[in-house]
Amino acid sequence: MTCLINLQDMEFYAYHGCFEAEKKVGNRFIVNAWLEYDSTKAASTDNIKDALNYQTAYEVIAEQMAKPSSLLENVCQRILDALFEKFPEQLNVAQIDVAKMAPPMGGKMRSVTVTLRREKDEEDASILSEEETSASIQATMFSIPSC
Repeated sequence: MTCLINLQDMEFYAYHGCFEAEKKVGNRFIVNAWLEYDSTKAASTDNIKDALNYQTAYEVIAEQMAKPSSLLENVCQRILDALFEKFPEQLNVAQIDVAKMAPPMGGKMRSVTVTLRREKDEEDASILSEEETSASIQATMFSIPSC
């Protein structure tokens, strides 16, 4: 049985950005995480030890958000790496959105968001052809969970 855990609208104050002012002043960031795992055992036993513990997942995300980065892509990648490292046997798919609120773009803007998604066996996958890569990206773009 597949379970999708959605950690919604986690808010952090952090120092991510390319501009010196962003690195000194900081900004608000909203993070969403979708974590997919096989919950068959947890659903049967009703034991937290058999589940992907979302409190632990939150702590992993918070730890990574506290480390400054220039790019949101780097933040997302570090979060994914840390989650797959923390839950190597359980986590099958993870998607991370990091939104910078009111980015310094020279005009009024609510946020800018970067999204990265990884599947467990992605690291072992062979190199895809350009056509296969394009199809994979399109499939991923249209399979983003809705809130």
